[in-house]
Amino acid sequence: MFKLISEQNGARRGEFVTNRGVVQTPAFMNVATAGAIKGAVSADDLKTLGCQVMLSNTYHLHIRPSDTIIKQCGGLHKFTNWDGPILTDSGGFQVFSLAQLRNIEEQGVTFSSHIDGKRIFMGPEESMQIQSNLGSTIAMAFDECVENPAEYNYAKESCERTTRWLKRCKVKMAELNSLEDTVNPEQMLFGINQGCTYNDLRINHMKEIAELDLDGYAIGGLAVGEPAEVMYDVIEHVTPFMPQNKIRYLMGVGTPLNILNAVERGVDLFDCVMPSRNARHGHLFTSKGIINLNNKKYETDMSPIDDECGCPVCRQYSKAYIRHLLKAGEMLSQRLTVMHNLWFYNHLMEDIRQALDEGRFAEFKKEKEQILGKRI
Repeated sequence: MFKLISEQNGARRGEFVTNRGVVQTPAFMNVATAGAIKGAVSADDLKTLGCQVMLSNTYHLHIRPSDTIIKQCGGLHKFTNWDGPILTDSGGFQVFSLAQLRNIEEQGVTFSSHIDGKRIFMGPEESMQIQSNLGSTIAMAFDECVENPAEYNYAKESCERTTRWLKRCKVKMAELNSLEDTVNPEQMLFGINQGCTYNDLRINHMKEIAELDLDGYAIGGLAVGEPAEVMYDVIEHVTPFMPQNKIRYLMGVGTPLNILNAVERGVDLFDCVMPSRNARHGHLFTSKGIINLNNKKYETDMSPIDDECGCPVCRQYSKAYIRHLLKAGEMLSQRLTVMHNLWFYNHLMEDIRQALDEGRFAEFKKEKEQILGKRI
């Protein structure tokens, strides 16, 4: 399912084959938490913007409208009108980050819905059942997301629990994929590496879960406040123990600079709400650096957001007009800014792949890291 095409000092160029199409990697997944990108961006728009994979969230879709309703509607692909690959997060991160009241036991976690306070139980089997109902291309294993930093012994116990949960996820998914009424009988399972910022825990946990021969492997529990250099150090320690013939996913990352550094260390797949979230507040990525469209200097600027950008927004609209929409609270401002930032991210990944194809990734990274983090 994953074909490694080439490798340059650790950076990987590959293809990930799914029953919904081939994903060219490295790739960025566009985050549609509740089945849509915030900012009034549709599935058709995503194709225009160069998106290869859409990511939706198990927890949020279970809460509303419910995974059983989505199954009755034919699954998440039919429900959202997106025909490419979909990855669904397991809900674990949301259970641990949104639920103020939760009780962790060996079977799973009991918590309160952030919508209405209703008590909900979710464990490995429940997460797999929900994701099977959604019919996503890739399901993430249910894991324990530990606060970072965490006490060493608790982090170790959490890794052990996450491994036990992962084994239960694998058994349950095999059962669900064999059912006659399953939405996607070829649903894949990715395991998640945990261990906070303790490299020995990370390495040992990665060795354990690699033995389960899953469809792909993710590094979780990073980009949650630790310094970027600490994150890079963890990635450097973990990737040598990730199977070469399986896709590697760094969850919740990140900035363009984060992505360049993670690609350099052997990561294939990324997701982050940053491009869409920042866009809705007027913070936009460009070929010359980051701009804040709320600044007064753009009030009469009739040039596009980025004169080197080929996105539909830059071809038609000016900074002055989009700034006006932001200040007026018009919904169109969110649509236009989000479309631009998603185009930027997807085409940054395209440029990374081209640099890898041409054997010049090191030079590309050196050039881009001088620009992409700069605030104009």
